Amino acid sequence: MFGTSGIRGPVGETVTAELSLRVGRALGAETDRVVVGRDPRESGNVLVDALTAGLRELGTDVVDLGVAATPTVARSVEWERADAGVVVTASHNPPEDNGLKLWQASGQAYDTAGRERITERIAADDGELQRWDSLGERRTADGTDRHVAALTAGDDLDLSVAVDLGNGAGGVAVEALIELGCDVETLNAQPDGRFPGRPSEPTAENCVALSTLVAEGEYDLGIAHDGDADRMRAVAGDGTYLEGDALLALFAAEAAEEGERVAVPVDTSLAVTDYLAERDVGVVRTPVGDVHVAEAATAPDVAFGGEPSGAWIWPEETLCPDGPLAAVRVAELAAAEPLESRLEALPSYPIRRANVEVDEKEATMAAVADAITATYDDVETLDGVRVGTDDGWFLVRASGTQPLIRLTAEARRADRAEELLEIARGYVG
Repeated sequence: MFGTSGIRGPVGETVTAELSLRVGRALGAETDRVVVGRDPRESGNVLVDALTAGLRELGTDVVDLGVAATPTVARSVEWERADAGVVVTASHNPPEDNGLKLWQASGQAYDTAGRERITERIAADDGELQRWDSLGERRTADGTDRHVAALTAGDDLDLSVAVDLGNGAGGVAVEALIELGCDVETLNAQPDGRFPGRPSEPTAENCVALSTLVAEGEYDLGIAHDGDADRMRAVAGDGTYLEGDALLALFAAEAAEEGERVAVPVDTSLAVTDYLAERDVGVVRTPVGDVHVAEAATAPDVAFGGEPSGAWIWPEETLCPDGPLAAVRVAELAAAEPLESRLEALPSYPIRRANVEVDEKEATMAAVADAITATYDDVETLDGVRVGTDDGWFLVRASGTQPLIRLTAEARRADRAEELLEIARGYVG
């Protein structure tokens, strides 16, 4: 039921009011107060109502933030002295989808044990429904002002910034940047769960308008969010869209001191580890998914965690990927030195990818793991099978949603990257 990003899928099929009600009851069985919020999708109204009904039936009080960024909800769990939080969102997925993601009191997404516990409660459906006079209360609140205040404790920034909100819930980033002294122009700023301005995920392809605006105008920086603003992507002042690994390297190098580590998923570029190694900063690799990155970021020597997809975690601030916080941090970088100048210092290596369609993903991956571990010494099986070599790496990983095995290979030379990809392909057959 739960993936690493919570429950997510088409409304009326995977995600229904009945499911939302059952999640509410399951969560209500172990909580006294829960913060809820949603992204702008119209289906969120129905799902929040059902979720809230389930919570209140079990006697749990609800603090409803309405339309709010995911990190605003996650941070508000502590601010409201609640036991948990729920965001009704499908994040960067298309409008026809929706979902539910659960947050702990620490601001971290529910971990594996928590998701399994809620799944068991949903299956058992044995929560103790309360009498009419013992139902939980529902009150509304607004966490935006507090979120903005948490982001604006730094120095003023004299920047011109274009912010593409993608018709999502990330307006807190605009308010924070204005509060910090930036001259801000917005694109697609009206919340609209149909995402008419552009598809919700802020990829390079979907951010062409932002890149063009920044390149042709007098802007120092461009920023883009997804529907619930847990992701943030950036455009340099010359219109260059920063690839995820490049932004990861810049954030990590700024956040970590010598001897510290950063948490990154197994498919992170070798360029990131090389760039950080020059600064005596190490990495700890995790399975793909910001939930896993957040778990690794709880270690005392981990100063930062990030995914090239656009999820950035500063554990001293919050264990939730906070897109508006990332917007402020990248603005701070740009104010100190233009991003286009910073990019010149980053290495760039050829990376190759391929997909292989298979009938039995699990059986195929089991055979691949056995064969590779019998051949190589530097093997990690956190998420698929990753092999490190002297001059590169390759990863064999099953798709979470399709009958595919995904292959990734990277090396410092193009011919070696191709060779490693073919080696990986040979193990899949």
